[in-house]
Amino acid sequence: MREYSIYSGAGDDFLEVLVREIPGGLVSPALKRCEPGDELFLQGPYGMFVTDARQRASGKYLFIGSGTGISPFHSLVRSYPRIDYLLLHGVRTAEERFDAAAFDPSRSICCTSRSDGGDYRGRVTVWLLEHTVDPGWLCCLCGNSDMIYEAFTILRGSGVPRDHLWAETYF
Repeated sequence: MREYSIYSGAGDDFLEVLVREIPGGLVSPALKRCEPGDELFLQGPYGMFVTDARQRASGKYLFIGSGTGISPFHSLVRSYPRIDYLLLHGVRTAEERFDAAAFDPSRSICCTSRSDGGDYRGRVTVWLLEHTVDPGWLCCLCGNSDMIYEAFTILRGSGVPRDHLWAETYF
C-alpha cells in the first residue's frame, strides 16, 4: 500500500496517478509493469486537498510541488481551467519535469536544483526567499516533507496566514 495523489481531472473518465519508479521498491516497479485494463485495489481518496467554488472564483493560488508532488496541481488545473495560479515545480533536473505543456507557461516556474535547463536554478524554497509572496495567496504545497516544512516557515514569515496554507506531505 502506498499513498498517491490523483493526477487526472475531476471530469476525466479515468483515474490517473503520477508515479516515480524507485529502483528496488515494492510498489512502483509493480505499477510500472501494469497494462491498461489491469485490475488494482484502491482505497480513498483521502485528504483535505480540496478547494471550494468561492475560493476558485476569487482567489489566487500559489502551487508549490517537488517531484511527483505536482500531481494534485495538475488535477486542479485540469479540473478547473480558469483557476488563477502560479506553479513552482521543484525538480533536480529539467528532464524530471512532468507534463509541462499542461500548465500555462506564463504561470509555471520550473526550479532545478542540480542543473540548468529550468526556468530558475535553485530550490523552490530559495525562489520563495528571493521573491515577494502576496499574503493573500492561497498556498498549496505537495511533496517532500523537508521542502514543505521549510516553505511553511518562509511563507509564514512572509505574512501568509496559517489558514491560507495547505499541504500534502510524503516521504
